[in-house]
Amino acid sequence: MSKKDNGAALILAYLNEKNRPYSAQDVFSNLQKQHGLGKTAVVKAMELLALEGKIKEKIYGKQKIYFADQAQFKDVNDADLKSMDHQISELIGEVQSLTQSCRQLDAELKELNSSLTTEEMVSEIQELKAECSGYRARLEKIKSASNHITPEEKDKVYKERDLYVKEWKKRKRLASDMINSILEGYPKSKKEFLKLEWRLMRTVK
Repeated sequence: MSKKDNGAALILAYLNEKNRPYSAQDVFSNLQKQHGLGKTAVVKAMELLALEGKIKEKIYGKQKIYFADQAQFKDVNDADLKSMDHQISELIGEVQSLTQSCRQLDAELKELNSSLTTEEMVSEIQELKAECSGYRARLEKIKSASNHITPEEKDKVYKERDLYVKEWKKRKRLASDMINSILEGYPKSKKEFLKLEWRLMRTVK
């Protein structure tokens, strides 16, 4: 069988198997990767098959549509159609169930891949034990130290801090009021005044 005849046979078998309408472009796209058929060869083969009556051809505007010759298939009654619909529904349900199972298995696989192995868990436990031992040693060292600050001393330090902060805020407010009073009659900006003050302070030092 020549390559040309082989291509026509492939296309005929494909159309009979799928039993749905296709354009030449559709058939070329679906078969060229697997069988290496060229577009021109596909177009000629489909035209030849239609001419020989092996497939049917319909023209819609500028496009040609090809499909299997329905005369070769036996007639289907209503009972057969209902049976096919039932089978299709069952298959769809089975596909959905399998898809869900695959998703669950994929999720479990990802979880297992992200989990630690037994060796990794043992290693991490040892590291944590070593870290805990270090913390215990530091705690014991702190407990045994003789220079702890008593609660009374701590309270005294906080009170002195509060006193100094209060005094600092008071002096800051007085200084700000003084600067604002001076600026009322100062011809330049506050920024210029502060620069002058800073230079004077450096001179005094």
